[in-house]
Amino acid sequence: MMIRYASYFVAALLPLLLFRWFAPASIGEIDFWLLWLLAMVLVSLPVVYAEIALAYRSVDAPMAGMQKLTREADASPLWRSFGWLAALVAIVIAALVISGASSGILAALTELNSAPTVPSFAVAGGLMVIVLLLSLLGIAPLPIGLGLMLLGLVLGVANGLPDINFAVTNISLSEWARAVALALVSVGAGTGLYWFGQNLVTKQTTTAVEEDHYNTSKSRAPKGPSVYRATKLVLPIWLLQLVIGVIALFISGLSLPPIGQLLYWVGVLFVASYLLHYSTQQLAHKFGLVVSLLMTLAIGLVLVIAIPTTWLVGLLVVVSSIAVLLLSVFAGWRMKISHLRKSLNFGNEAFYNLWRIAIRLIVPIALILALIGWIIQWLS
Repeated sequence: MMIRYASYFVAALLPLLLFRWFAPASIGEIDFWLLWLLAMVLVSLPVVYAEIALAYRSVDAPMAGMQKLTREADASPLWRSFGWLAALVAIVIAALVISGASSGILAALTELNSAPTVPSFAVAGGLMVIVLLLSLLGIAPLPIGLGLMLLGLVLGVANGLPDINFAVTNISLSEWARAVALALVSVGAGTGLYWFGQNLVTKQTTTAVEEDHYNTSKSRAPKGPSVYRATKLVLPIWLLQLVIGVIALFISGLSLPPIGQLLYWVGVLFVASYLLHYSTQQLAHKFGLVVSLLMTLAIGLVLVIAIPTTWLVGLLVVVSSIAVLLLSVFAGWRMKISHLRKSLNFGNEAFYNLWRIAIRLIVPIALILALIGWIIQWLS
């Protein structure tokens, strides 16, 4: 049952995890909110549709699925790098939030006069090992993490909401860059997480149907197949992201009491374990589970120990943008039109044409402009 709702847990949790890294400086900027909403409609929504369509077409996880799809489309193996980038994005997100958790936990313990005399990077390394072990539990830590994070935020809200002064500022490419990053990274578009979640549901459903058919063969008339439509999967995920995103924007500047901080950051660690579970499962397709666990641990330790948090944010922006760009170009230009039309199964041909224009033109242009905006911001 929990597998069926994994994508919804991810959709609800990613904004709570990542808005604090991109939004605090822009909470009161009305134009930033509008740009974020525009990016959610023009960029994130088409990309989530693409992920679900490719998941349905490949009937496999991202890494293995891209191999099937590139062979089917007679495309270069270069496009398979999306699977590798998606796994790397998950590890970078996990490293970013684990790094934040180490600082947050130490700060909370300091307020409680219980802080150990251990450097922050050592705590982050230890937490990475713990989170990797939790990743062996698969999806189970997700609801636990959500519950702990919400409990910590409730304690923060009890202390009072942050005072936000709304104003209209000048729109710039840097602001568009932050809005696109927030719309993509914080909702997980292009990470392959929804592709992976849909694949888990498909495998569970297939197994259940096979077992039911084996046990009740010829005993009753088969039921008619339900009509598949990508919109039935995508819109609930996207709307949940939109609602939680607005809430996360309001509370991203929230001040938590020490106990609230501990609950929140421990919940973050549980959620990060699912991200590492996802990445190890993808790498296991090539290297096996044990080697993929060791690879994930090595990469994660380097990221949390050797790379500053601000650099991790920049790395996340660049890698996730490249991954989404690859996905959009592959889905828009390399996949066969007939295959995508069947995989999306829109009720109206006009909707399919709008999606195709968005994934082929609007998404790549928006991403390129966002990357230019980030470069301008970094250089300044």
